[in-house]
Amino acid sequence: MEFQIRNYSKKDLERLYEICLKTGNSGKDASHIYNDHKLLGHYYVAPYVIFHPELTFILALNDLPIGYILGTNNSYNFYLQCEKDYFPAFRKKYTLPSKDDISPDANIIRLIYKGHLPKDELKSYPAHLHIDILPEGQGQGFGKKLINTFTNKLREMDVPAVHLEVGKKNTNAIRFYEKTGFHLIKEYEFSLAYGMYLS
Repeated sequence: MEFQIRNYSKKDLERLYEICLKTGNSGKDASHIYNDHKLLGHYYVAPYVIFHPELTFILALNDLPIGYILGTNNSYNFYLQCEKDYFPAFRKKYTLPSKDDISPDANIIRLIYKGHLPKDELKSYPAHLHIDILPEGQGQGFGKKLINTFTNKLREMDVPAVHLEVGKKNTNAIRFYEKTGFHLIKEYEFSLAYGMYLS
């Protein structure tokens, strides 16, 4: 078995959608939760690889992606770019759900309508990231290597700090972020925001 961290290639996109879905339930498989298996990837994967392929890195096993890290160096500019060139097509495709629809699909569609709007309390951490690894790539130090690859690229771009959000139920990821050097910024109802200074 040959593990490798490499740059993103367009041929990886479909596989990244799969990884996003298979880790979309607090790190576990969410295939049984969502009716539309593309929804998570539409929100959490595709806009990043489209607008920031240079910040998308792949953990591959025999060249097949089994994990990724992706993000943006400037969350506000990313939000504006998504509003202009990405989300309008999906807002035509998906109708905004009614307020009484509390299904997982409806919750992601609402996020698509909200867009990647940065939170005021996170603006001093202008970059943000998402990282997902399938079980076969976990527990071997690759998560930390992906974080280091991503943050080193941000340092090259003179980015001062990065943040991420993680669901409170995802206790394994929380432990990982704390061990990797992230500090708690803000606690929300269902999630935690963590940050890291890069200089």
